[in-house]
Parts: sequence; C-alpha cells; structure tokens
Amino acid sequence: MDKEPITSNGLNKLKEELIFLKEKKRPEIVAAIAEARSHGDLKENAEYHAAKEEQSHNEGRITEIDDIIARANVIDVTKLNNDGKVIFGSTVFLENLDNGEKISYKIVGKDEADLKQKLIFFQSPIGRGLIGKNKKDLVEITTPAGIKNFEIKDVQYI
Repeated sequence: MDKEPITSNGLNKLKEELIFLKEKKRPEIVAAIAEARSHGDLKENAEYHAAKEEQSHNEGRITEIDDIIARANVIDVTKLNNDGKVIFGSTVFLENLDNGEKISYKIVGKDEADLKQKLIFFQSPIGRGLIGKNKKDLVEITTPAGIKNFEIKDVQYI
C-alpha cells in the first residue's frame, strides 16, 4: 500500500467530508430509504432505487476517504526550511514568459487538486515540470495545450 502525499489542509478537508458523509448524509439516506419503503411496491419505486443508489455512492466515497486517510503521508511545508526549491506542498509564483502573465500554484496531492483554486497535482505535467526546480529557474513545460515557458519568481512554504 503506497503512501499518498497530502498537505495537512487537504487531510483536514477529507476528515471534514468524512464526518459529513457519516454523520449527516448517511442518516438522511437511511431515512429516505425508509420513507420510500413505506410507499409499498419496491420494484417500481423510483424513490427507493434512487435512495439505494445514493447510499451506494455515499458508502463508496466513505470507503475511498478512509483508504486515503489510512495511506496519507502528511507533509507540512511550513515546518521545512525554505531554500527556494519547489517541493510537494510549496506555492510557486511564476511568470509565463510567452505572455507575461503572472500566476501561482500550490503543489498538492491528487485529492486536493483543483485548478480553479490554483491547486495542482504534483504528478500533473506542470507539477512534474516544477518539482525540483529553484527560484529564478527558467522552466519549459510540455502541457496538453502545448509548450509553456515560465520563470520561477518565488517559492513559498505556506
């Protein structure tokens, strides 16, 4: 069983989701199943089948989160020396040399990745292209949208 790197923030969010699914969602689904059962014939009872399907999805996600937490290797970058190197959990400030756009990304684990939040998976093309590089480095990264050229302006462990 491989350890899965995760930030402490990512682990906390998973634990919150797990509590929600177990303590709030699970009882709601059980109540919905009981309500649907009270309507009689289960063969043609769409509410019952929808509730059972939702229960299956919920229990699957609970199992998935339990597994992730069991394999979690929490990396707290705030406790590491900031030597300007891009590592898992660091926030990288970049300048796109092709268009001058300034952007920042935090390098995170699979379950935390969310491009809208500027959280990128460390195994993604940009994540792989940045890890191990240093502040002031020029980086060429091949992405699905083509080759991008960046300068690493700063690396922070926040």
